Amino acid sequence: MARQEFPIEQQLRKDIQEAQRARDQVKIDTLRMALGAIHNLEVARTDRKHPQFGEALTEADCVRVLEQEVKKRNQAIPLYKQGGRLELAQKEQAELDILQAYLKSSQMSDEDIRAVVSRLIDEQGKEFRKVMPQAARELKGKAEGSRVQAIVKELTQ
Repeated sequence: MARQEFPIEQQLRKDIQEAQRARDQVKIDTLRMALGAIHNLEVARTDRKHPQFGEALTEADCVRVLEQEVKKRNQAIPLYKQGGRLELAQKEQAELDILQAYLKSSQMSDEDIRAVVSRLIDEQGKEFRKVMPQAARELKGKAEGSRVQAIVKELTQ
């Protein structure tokens, strides 16, 4: 029995076709890599040793995979620049821009993050060490961790 594809996967496949028509090789490669990463997670869950063995893939899992790919690019770009490999840094930046377009719709705005953090500060007090873990747990998958951390720092000082 084949599982139902999630909207984000359908959009990736549709955009691959459009990129093929436009002969945009960077976009084709990036989107195929993203679909491959989602597929790899699904296959990994068939291994009995995997902590999430047997669990069905969810839309949140797909978004989390894309977030991990974005994070990899964010970490690689400064390293390539530091090593003087500007062509690789530009390639990673192009991939990053493509992937972030898919996360924008699932990410919360800074104002929404501030509202959640403000509520947590009212509940927990104005101490970073108490608020940050709560904010990270509540906003996981909805906002990038570095954005949450910056806003928590800003509001707790």
